[in-house]
Amino acid sequence: MTGTAAAFRLSTRLFWLDRGVVFGTVVTPVVLCVGMPVLMGALRPDGVAGAVQTFVGGLAIVLSVSTFMSIVQALTARRDQLLLKRLRTTLLTERQILVGEISGQVVQTVALVAVCTLAVHLAADVPLPRNPLLYAVFVVAGTTVVAILGAAFTALVPRLELAAVMSMPFFLVAGVGAGAMGPFMEMMPTALRMVFAALPTDAVVTVARTTIASGTIAGDLRAALVPAIKLVVWGLIGIFALARWFRWEPRRS
Repeated sequence: MTGTAAAFRLSTRLFWLDRGVVFGTVVTPVVLCVGMPVLMGALRPDGVAGAVQTFVGGLAIVLSVSTFMSIVQALTARRDQLLLKRLRTTLLTERQILVGEISGQVVQTVALVAVCTLAVHLAADVPLPRNPLLYAVFVVAGTTVVAILGAAFTALVPRLELAAVMSMPFFLVAGVGAGAMGPFMEMMPTALRMVFAALPTDAVVTVARTTIASGTIAGDLRAALVPAIKLVVWGLIGIFALARWFRWEPRRS
């Protein structure tokens, strides 16, 4: 645990020292996730309902930008700077290094979601989750799965300059699939909707929508069953890919 905590502190410190990354992966998602629901609540005739729909969809953007894109850029940068290679020569194990990096991203994103949830409640009257425990569990679990997938995805990124560009499709697909970018899903064929619904971000969005709407705890648990299965499957895929293909050193030209 001491080694993991050390890797966590190092990852967090390096993240907050990079102002460009902080602005792109913290400030921008928060502005979108809070500002858009406030705007929709003021402009749309359905008021609070429009704000709720926009906020719930915005959670997919937070996860895709603040978690997936952020960890892709962070790990690619550390790999290309040979920092990961140097860390492997210390007393830290490979597992401790990766767990520290992933947990750092998870803590930061979960904190952002908490801030956004409270902010839209105060600014746009979006109801707080009726079942805060289930909401929190899926935010943490979904963020963890997305972070693992992002870490595994770095194996495909040849160099840091391409990290943001190559991870952008996940952001677009997650945002469209969650309805955060307009009613595009309504115009898509059923087969394509099923593909979008299979995303790990959709699991978090579905449970968030369920816990904010009226209902019962038993109904919440039933609605959370399929999203939980999605996260388990994606988590296993991410762990396998991470163990099989993660690279600790840059490719030799």
